[in-house]
Amino acid sequence: MNPLMRAVLGWFAAPRLNMREDYEKVRRAQRGLAAIAVPPTRARDWETVEDENIFPVPVRIFRPKETRRNDVVVFFHGGGWVTGDIDSYTPACTTMADLMGCVVASVDYRLAPEHPFPAGLEDCYRVARKILDQPELLDAQRPENVILMGDSAGGNLAAVVAMRLRDRDETVPSRQILLYPVTQWDHDPQTSPFDSVREHGEDLRLTNTEVQDYLELYVPDSTQRQDPEVSPLAAENFSDLPRTLMITAGLDLLRDEGEAFASKLAEAGNDIVVHRVERALHGFITLPRFSRSLREAYEQIDAFLEDPTRAP
Repeated sequence: MNPLMRAVLGWFAAPRLNMREDYEKVRRAQRGLAAIAVPPTRARDWETVEDENIFPVPVRIFRPKETRRNDVVVFFHGGGWVTGDIDSYTPACTTMADLMGCVVASVDYRLAPEHPFPAGLEDCYRVARKILDQPELLDAQRPENVILMGDSAGGNLAAVVAMRLRDRDETVPSRQILLYPVTQWDHDPQTSPFDSVREHGEDLRLTNTEVQDYLELYVPDSTQRQDPEVSPLAAENFSDLPRTLMITAGLDLLRDEGEAFASKLAEAGNDIVVHRVERALHGFITLPRFSRSLREAYEQIDAFLEDPTRAP
């Protein structure tokens, strides 16, 4: 990247926050920015309740302007397991429903540090399992029409939920779309096996320090961070998982670990498509619709879903 452009992006895109102290401020700022967007007219809220003794999980349902697919996307938002919610992601999910032409169910899972691992994962798993078991709830014709999707920490949750469903002999979704996911625990430039951590972890959208803060808030017990349900790249079994579209950002410290996870899936015999949005920063799925990075990503998503050789 041009050094001047890198300096500009570093100045504007990566305010240096102490996530341990500032996460509540970030949450408020995210909601405030989302509120500026026009409120959706095609969204409704829903709660999954299987048992009165279990915490209900709020879900926001987005319908597209024009329905082109019978699919239902179960979406897990990003934010390091600490920030983000269905309000702050409402503009992105409205765009998602319109550009994918199908229903999007955005899951408002519990956040750390108030609810550390595995609380958020449990919420995502419960919602996915319920929709896979009862796809008619959201007008999906069959479980094969259910797609797991997530960005960043949400991509981590989507990957882990799919593995958990497989391991428990439950219905596994036919497809998953992982956007620049977190797949492993070590983001120290001195010890990480990935070059992107060293190339892009200091002066762009997401920093090594921020990722480490997020992980420590999400998983306070350091001995648990290498658990495959936190670091799916550490799993022993990568077989029998959904057909996967892995989209990474070229200027993201998480780039290489996402692509390494895709390689593991491919080596285990899964159907994998990998696309790197070369000049994109971490988090680009929340950008306005005119963004080049966003448009490129949705072109890949549309091609992935439309490929007749990969029909569910």
